[in-house]
Order: sequence, then C-alpha cells, then structure tokens
Amino acid sequence: MARVTISTLNKMKAKAEKFVCVTAYDATFASLVSAAGAETILVGDSLGMVLQGHDSTVPVTIDDMAYHTACVARAQTESLLIADMPFMTYTTPEQTLHNATLLMQAGAQMIKMEGGVWLSESISMLVERGIPVCAHLGLTPQSVNAFGGFKVQGRTPKEAKSILADAVEIQDAGASLLVLECIPAALAADISSKLDIPVIGIGAGAGTDAQVLVLHDLLGLSARTPRFVRNFMQGEDSVQGALAAFVAAVKSGTFPAREHTYE
Repeated sequence: MARVTISTLNKMKAKAEKFVCVTAYDATFASLVSAAGAETILVGDSLGMVLQGHDSTVPVTIDDMAYHTACVARAQTESLLIADMPFMTYTTPEQTLHNATLLMQAGAQMIKMEGGVWLSESISMLVERGIPVCAHLGLTPQSVNAFGGFKVQGRTPKEAKSILADAVEIQDAGASLLVLECIPAALAADISSKLDIPVIGIGAGAGTDAQVLVLHDLLGLSARTPRFVRNFMQGEDSVQGALAAFVAAVKSGTFPAREHTYE
C-alpha cells in the first residue's frame, strides 16, 4: 500500500470507496494494522480505558498521547496517522497550538479534537499553520460527564439539526476529516452525503465513508462490548486474520450490519 494522505482519502470518497481506521497505541500493533490495509490509524485517547484502566478518557494527558504517538510513528506505517488531543488540552488558541505541535512532532500527521462549532476558530488556526485536523461529533467521550454517560446523540430533531450544522461549520473552518460517533444511521448518512470531506463512523451506521473501531474491541479483548462492535477474532486463528477480516468487511459493506447501528 502506498503512503496514504488526505488526498488519497478524498479520492476514495469521490469514488464511493470505503476506507478503514483502527486505533493503535504501539509499534507492533500499528505495523499489523497497516499491513492489514487500514488506510488510517488513530492513536486514540481511548488508551486511557483499554491500556490504563480508567473508566473514561478524561485522565489521559498530552504526555501520554505524545508518547504513544511516537511509538506508533516508529513503526513507519503506510497508514495516515491521526492522534487525539486529550481532555482540556485545546481550550485556548495558545494551548491548542502548543499541544497540537507536540503531537505532530511526535509523529502524527493529523490531530483530532472533539466538539462542535466552538472549535471552528481553533481548526482554522491550526490548518493555516500546516496542522491538519480531524473533528469529532456525536458522542464525544471527553464530554461523558456532561452527557450523563455514554449515550447515543442526535435522536431528537433539535439534536440532529445541531450536529449537521456543526459538521458543516467544521468543514468550512478547514477540517480534513470528521468522526461521527453513536448517532442514528440515517443522520450519519445524511451528513456524509452533504459534506465534501470524508466522514468516519463508529456506531453511526454503514452510510459513512469509513469505519473505525478500537483495536481491543474488534479483537474481542474488552470486558464490555458496545452494540456497534463485532468480535472479528471469531472464526480467525490470528490477530492478523482478524484485522484482515475487519478491513474486508468494511470495504465490502458487510460491517456494520443493522445490529451494530442505532435508529
């Protein structure tokens, strides 16, 4: 696989070709994910839950993220490498630029931030300075305490309208990618069709341009499995086989199935 760039993903969206994202937090798994054909790798702040044992992503620090980003980057993968900006590390323009720079210097090729229209100014600032941005709407795990738990978003007409408006504003601000998490499938498909930038879904139905899962979830290692997860180790005899099965299922459109989505 040739080195993937945002231009690669834009061309895939234009051709209606699905692409794949998998989280990874170290060099070994990053190499396996890339070898399986996943176009993008996300060093997610989900590491706070699956690696560090926290009950949310909130305790993860920028130093944690920079360390794991560097580990993944050393694998010299062909995949586009995205790194999460953790909780409260992008509250002011100065803080945002400083912390995004740390992740880019650690090896990220794009940073990801959770939030709606209030991110527009920060997105524009980063893009103007050469730092590509992936935005994240819907269930944004860093806001779990404000949401009152990990709950599906966008089910009411008002919420759906707000998420769509935020998506358009974020695109106009210069974001290159958008993640939609745990929203109704019909809403995610509508947003994906109306945006020019590629949209990655997780618990957002099959109508997005790509799918992402946490590595430990798709390998069946997590103690609690969300509805949108499928255990791809079932029927496979290796991690490599499971990753290849996930990539194939996304590209063929067989994952996510209806039982993995929300109405």
